[in-house]
Amino acid sequence: MSASRRLLAAALVTTAAFGLAACGPDNSSDQGAGGTTATAAPATGGVASPTAAPATGTAKPAPTGKPTDGGPEGFCTHDPLPAGQKWIIPVKGTSATTLTYKDTKDACGVDDVNFEAVGAEKTAPFAPTAKGHLKSVVAAPKDVNAADLAKHINECIATPGNQKGSYPCSAGAYKVAIDASGKVVEMWERPSS
Repeated sequence: MSASRRLLAAALVTTAAFGLAACGPDNSSDQGAGGTTATAAPATGGVASPTAAPATGTAKPAPTGKPTDGGPEGFCTHDPLPAGQKWIIPVKGTSATTLTYKDTKDACGVDDVNFEAVGAEKTAPFAPTAKGHLKSVVAAPKDVNAADLAKHINECIATPGNQKGSYPCSAGAYKVAIDASGKVVEMWERPSS
């Protein structure tokens, strides 16, 4: 076979492969091939590949972020947490020795999932070595002990959105780690804008 015939054969195989690849789940074979032209790239060194692998699988459209079933838009569920951790909203009554809080349920948010307080108030003692991690969109993260964490929580409950207290307030949701004995060992403030 001459070099020009090999080049022509390679071009035909390439054109056929592109034609097959153009047929997706919503295209019939005559829609994908009709009016389509493909240009084959010149073969280097005059050697053409004798076979072309057919396209496998079907291409799926990229997600747009908008539901197609008419459901709510945005972020509606939080990522799973490790065992012993949950999202809570602290309430009045939190002290340097005891966290008073409500459990949360997920609610749809535009930029991230939101949390809404649900159920009755609960309490959990702070472990003696409990750590708090304060986060804000207007200040650097800050690690604190239980007494400073309780002070921050109470300032934010008294004046939501406070930017002048011991540390800028966020929206009020915290991730909490509770050990097997029911004591709070660590809390992370969730920053919000």
